Amino acid sequence: MLEADNLECIRGERRLFHGVGFRLEEGELLFLQGKNGAGKTSLLRMLCGLSLPESGEIRWKGEPIRRLSDEFRADLCYLGHLNAIKEELTPLENLLASARLAGTGLSEDDALDALEQVGLLGREDLACRYLSQGQKRRVALARLVHERRPLWILDEPFVALDVNAVAWLAGLIGAHLQRGGLAVMTTHQPVDIPAGTVRELRLGA
Repeated sequence: MLEADNLECIRGERRLFHGVGFRLEEGELLFLQGKNGAGKTSLLRMLCGLSLPESGEIRWKGEPIRRLSDEFRADLCYLGHLNAIKEELTPLENLLASARLAGTGLSEDDALDALEQVGLLGREDLACRYLSQGQKRRVALARLVHERRPLWILDEPFVALDVNAVAWLAGLIGAHLQRGGLAVMTTHQPVDIPAGTVRELRLGA
């Protein structure tokens, strides 16, 4: 269970939002909406523990995340709007390295399976600097194929994807929810997630 209570965000001299709260249970997805500059990415970073709210509290399984630290991070998968891949490494090397950094076990066979699912089989040994933006995004998304941590926080995951890839990713998120996972996500395009309960939170309304 993920809870946010009366969150406030101030950047410089501007208050982006205040009084923001929600409660997310197993199998539920929260669509975070709002215009550019409304504070969507700032809120996602707060939910990950990467930045602190001006006021308010975020709780995971009933405990404030500021107290949980490593325990909370072990349950969290965060995919930012940047791909966070190393250009000099191959897709396979990036995938295996990110799994090691996250402390999750991923075999080379599972990594190759993930790259095949995102349409990168045959490019697994090509340095990422030679890939298109859409292909680089697929390298980042391949991390989700075998991801079993319960909380996914995704910042614009559908950017640079074609229609088929959008449908594939929506199905992957739906499967995560069916397993009892939770997800918080921003997106500028309407996407039908095929499972779970979908909630909406609009910033700047």
